Amino acid sequence: MKSTIASQKVTNPAVLLKESKTSKRMKQFKKSGPLYVLLLPSIILLICFTYIPMYGIVMAFKDYSPALGIWESPWVGFKHFIQYFNSYQFDLTLKNTLYISLYSILVGFPLPIALAILCNQIRIGMFKKVFQVTTYLPHFISTMVMCGMILIFLSPSHGLIVNLLGLIGIEMPNVLSDPSLFASVYVWSDVWQHLGWDSIIFLAALSAIDPTYYEAATMDGASKMQKILHIDLPLLLPTAMILLILRAGSLLGVGFEKVFLLQNQLNLPGSEIISTYVYKVGIQNFQYSLSTAIGLFNTVVNIIVLLLVNYMSKKLTKTSLL
Repeated sequence: MKSTIASQKVTNPAVLLKESKTSKRMKQFKKSGPLYVLLLPSIILLICFTYIPMYGIVMAFKDYSPALGIWESPWVGFKHFIQYFNSYQFDLTLKNTLYISLYSILVGFPLPIALAILCNQIRIGMFKKVFQVTTYLPHFISTMVMCGMILIFLSPSHGLIVNLLGLIGIEMPNVLSDPSLFASVYVWSDVWQHLGWDSIIFLAALSAIDPTYYEAATMDGASKMQKILHIDLPLLLPTAMILLILRAGSLLGVGFEKVFLLQNQLNLPGSEIISTYVYKVGIQNFQYSLSTAIGLFNTVVNIIVLLLVNYMSKKLTKTSLL
């Protein structure tokens, strides 16, 4: 009887299929073992510095006291969220963050595509290499140095541009102290710094296009502009949409360092964003629970925007992250 049951188990197709899949997975795991070992340090670092610290989110729902610790501090629910939503800084920081972020996307997203297409049209090899290197180099300038350059160029008293314009009798306004011009200074300096580097992905996508498309278009008498409109742009669309989804996922994540370094008391109405406000509330004023609540609100909004843009992209262009 036992031998009959055992033979049935052995000859059962479902059991055999399951065993074959298990053995196949074990063989794949053994074959890729060295790769998993190489990946292990990265996983450990990710867990230690990304996932374990996430328990600190509970400070947003407590009146955190360093003396009591995170778990012993009293629960207060949504008190700190309500405090931020009712503060006069809520409208200001949200408006400035959205404005700078949308401005950056509208200006900084299409320009790398245009630069990649322009570079792809260059046929002189040496000139193309010089052009690429020239546009890539500003990316390696640190944020601190970049802000120092902006201050040197745009300083109202001894700035380079101010002095050059003064030689021909043109008086330049104080750009660094005008709140309405802060976003333009931030965005256009950022575009100059990262334009070439951001175009690398699009150049890689253009280089992967099958040359037969261009040959067929040439035989049909298509011009360069028609090739760009009907070959380059449609085939760049999937890559562009993925990058747009990633950019939209950080809609409220405007960089802290550059904004903070360019801030002053005069341009504060146009430069105070969520990340700088979190720094001032949490680090300078020691309101840890309030700053955690603001940061959590920022993250939740970014996740919602990411999912929304991903859903719209999937419906409209059949391209998405999920």
